[in-house]
Amino acid sequence: MSILRNISKTIGHINQKIAVVGITAGVAVAFINVVARYLFDASFTWASELSVTLFLWSVFFAAAYCFKKDAHIAVTIVLDAMPTRVAKVMLVLSHLITLVFLVAVSYFGYKYLLLVIDLDERSIDMWGMPMWIVYSVVPISFAFGAYRVAERIHGILSTSHDKIIKESEAEHVLAEMGMNSREYKDNENLQNLSKMVKDVEKKTGGML
Repeated sequence: MSILRNISKTIGHINQKIAVVGITAGVAVAFINVVARYLFDASFTWASELSVTLFLWSVFFAAAYCFKKDAHIAVTIVLDAMPTRVAKVMLVLSHLITLVFLVAVSYFGYKYLLLVIDLDERSIDMWGMPMWIVYSVVPISFAFGAYRVAERIHGILSTSHDKIIKESEAEHVLAEMGMNSREYKDNENLQNLSKMVKDVEKKTGGML
């Protein structure tokens, strides 16, 4: 179990760092290029493609990280209306479908990567960089996402059906504010806020 725990931490660390560095560097490159174009009447030929690549890596790895937090948008109105036993089965099935999709994309992304390597495809603007480096984001990030979904499935299967709670992104935020702390039971404001979020989610079909 310690090995799996270390793998999980490593994947989370990689996802976070690439997402943060990618978005930060992408914004910096785009900003520098805009300043150079409008103030100095110059432009870096590599800036556009590099910024797109950085944003691409940031988004894909951030999406993989969201599987850990279960923060992807989900419509839970059907699950909320089902008995807990049925809801548990539905959750497992939906995650299994997601797992199959992620594994398939990762596999075929890897196959396409081998084709790119064989063709020796290179970027024209980014100093002749091999394009397999850019495209490797697909098999890696989807594999990380698949690992997270597999973790989620294991967690659902090992949890009693009457204790499974499908938390929304809003509920994660409320939890960070102290909803799950001891003070929650005595904090009327937090209770009212929690009730308000649940009411809004019922009206929006869980898409808050």
